[in-house]
Amino acid sequence: MDTKIGSIDTCKPTNSDMCSPANGAVSTIQNSVSPAVINSTESTLGRHLARRLVQIGITDVFSVPGDFNLTLLDHLIAEPGLNLIGCCNELNAGYAADGYARCRGVGACVVTFTVGGLSVLNAIAGACSENLPVICIVGGPNSNDYGTNRILHHTIGLPDFSQELRCFQTVTCFQAVVNNLEDAHELIDTAISTALKESKPVYLSISCNLPAIPHPTFSRDPVPFSLSPRLSNKLGLEAAVEAAADFLNKAVKPVLVGGPKLRVAQACDSFVELADASGYALAVMPSAKGLVPEFHPHFIGTYWGAVSTAFCAEIVESADAYLFAGPIFNDYSSVGYSLLLKKEKAIIVQPDRVVIANGPAFGCIRMKDFLLSLAKRIKANTTAYENYRRIFVPEGHPLKSEPKEPLRVNVLFQHIQKLLSSETAVIAETGDSWFNCQKLKLPRGCGYEFQMQYGSIGWSVGATLGYAQAVPEKRVIACIGDGSFQVTAQDVSTMLRCGQKSIIFLINNGGYTIEVEIHDGPYNVIKNWNYTGLIDAMHNSEGNCWTAKVSLGTWFIVFFLYFHQCMNANGFKCKILVLFSNSIIAGPL
Repeated sequence: MDTKIGSIDTCKPTNSDMCSPANGAVSTIQNSVSPAVINSTESTLGRHLARRLVQIGITDVFSVPGDFNLTLLDHLIAEPGLNLIGCCNELNAGYAADGYARCRGVGACVVTFTVGGLSVLNAIAGACSENLPVICIVGGPNSNDYGTNRILHHTIGLPDFSQELRCFQTVTCFQAVVNNLEDAHELIDTAISTALKESKPVYLSISCNLPAIPHPTFSRDPVPFSLSPRLSNKLGLEAAVEAAADFLNKAVKPVLVGGPKLRVAQACDSFVELADASGYALAVMPSAKGLVPEFHPHFIGTYWGAVSTAFCAEIVESADAYLFAGPIFNDYSSVGYSLLLKKEKAIIVQPDRVVIANGPAFGCIRMKDFLLSLAKRIKANTTAYENYRRIFVPEGHPLKSEPKEPLRVNVLFQHIQKLLSSETAVIAETGDSWFNCQKLKLPRGCGYEFQMQYGSIGWSVGATLGYAQAVPEKRVIACIGDGSFQVTAQDVSTMLRCGQKSIIFLINNGGYTIEVEIHDGPYNVIKNWNYTGLIDAMHNSEGNCWTAKVSLGTWFIVFFLYFHQCMNANGFKCKILVLFSNSIIAGPL
């Protein structure tokens, strides 16, 4: 009897019917019947690893073949529940696993030793910064080469094979080098369970000669995963809730602000429950967009200091008490540490810690438990939200584009807004798409992802591939700048090969626009590509693909009406990848 993990506890965004902010620990273990007799081809290390990936909910693994992982890939392919997706390079494979993990709760990629491992390292660092459990599997040296002082190809020419391992130690929560079969079972299971428990990436190196070798530890019923649930200190929880309730109930106009660590704490629903009970004005930090429902009756927008959505900063910064759930205050989210917040007015709730004003601080407190308990002790207070409604001025509509006028950002995103529904998800690339996509209003069920903490340009192409593979029933809409697109464009071909139905709006401003805003220079200008021609070449008359290039506002309106009509007529069943390349001048949404 095979044991399998029955469900991964997910932090499901209230504004999404999908599991996009999923991450975290395994909550239940179930048994499922499987063939009683396991033959030798199924009792190998490779098949054991493949089964374990399927058991935790992974059905797609992103890979790049190399000398050291070919046999392992054979055994992954042999697993009926696993689909191997070959990517154009290791960096994109890592980004795809990142995007996949955002929806499925866990992702995996397979690369080769050193040349592949060091290439995927940047993507794994990004997953680490976003608290995503990504299992990075590397095909390692032959187990007989360890300790022989031999120099292998694909290395820097030293007999020390630990260079790759040392690099991964700083960006993963667990590392295992499997170079013998005796402890392979234990190391593989520990790596996978640690990724789930810590919600961080792990590194797993498997010697290239081992995947096909049977071993008794793989032929018997696998030992079930055992993940101890994290529990709050009961007395500490009661004290923290009492202190927080006393602090907030004395306030005249308190507010709530959601942060990105709501995801890893699996506390999205608990945060909304607190918002419902309190009646407070409800905002999100930019990196938490998509984790809190924007259709909530007391939602007031994105709090991002001087670049907040309209009237949101005024309400948050004028409050006499604010509860931040899972915030990250870095130079991006704080707009250069310029937020007008005061520590003595704040309750900071992290996944396992609560700090109230200038003290006290409470440890060993799960955010989820704290928010649910606080919701039962809080007094309703709608003052801050009423103040917001009093000063709120509805947004106007952008002026219509004149004939031959360059397409404006506000016109473009006005029409992207009309595409959003419960059947879509938005991927926002690092750069000016951060700011433009923040202004989109997400309907119920619409997913939203971007990588704010790490901010790696090019992330969105691979993430779009992975996210779309994880939820094929959704149409992913990616907004990508030309500078970012040039970093990772190759794997649009993988989207085509997989028959995905994503839409890419490529915003062509002739260089690194976000860097221009920070500090301009000739290094921000890049070669302009024929982007529609590039995608047509990738398409190569295989599969369904449509591209268009639009630079004038009036032509865009014609395009949009035609495309929207086609989308509705096909009910999203038509697998068309749209690359939309435009020349855009800046303007408010």
